[in-house]
Amino acid sequence: MGWQSLLMFTILVLGILGRSDIIAAAAGVLLVLHLIGLNALFPYIEDKGLELGLFFLVLYVLVPFAAGRVSFSEIAKSFISIQGLVAVISGALATHLNNKGLEMLQLEPSLIIGLVMGSIIGVVFFNGIPVGPLMAGGIAALIMQIIQLTS
Repeated sequence: MGWQSLLMFTILVLGILGRSDIIAAAAGVLLVLHLIGLNALFPYIEDKGLELGLFFLVLYVLVPFAAGRVSFSEIAKSFISIQGLVAVISGALATHLNNKGLEMLQLEPSLIIGLVMGSIIGVVFFNGIPVGPLMAGGIAALIMQIIQLTS
C-alpha cells in the first residue's frame, strides 16, 4: 500500500470519527479505485467532479422553487428586505470566495488536507456541516491576503 492509499485511509478514518459521511465516502471511493487499479479515472473525476458536485448542490437548492414551496412574493421580498439584500450580497461574496478557494487549491493542492482536517474539527466540535473545501479554501485565501497586506 503506497502513501496515497495510506493518506486516503487516514482521511476515511478521520471522516468516520468526525461524523462526516461525505468526506469518508469520498476518501473511501478514491481508496477503492486506487486499490483496484482504476487510477485512470482520477483525471476524469478531477476534471468533472467539481461540476457534478455543484450540479447536485444547485439541484438541492432549487428544489423548493420547483416544488412550489416558495411563492413569487417571497422571491420579490428577498430583493427589497434587509435580510434579502444581505443574502444577495452574501451569495455574490461566497461565489467570489469559492473561486479564490478553487484557485488556491489548484496552485497548492496539499492545502486540501488542512481544509479537510478543519472541516472534521468543525463537524466534531462545532456541529458544522462540511459543504465542501471551496468555501474553506476561499476563506483561507482571504485570510492569507489579509496577512500579506498587513505584513
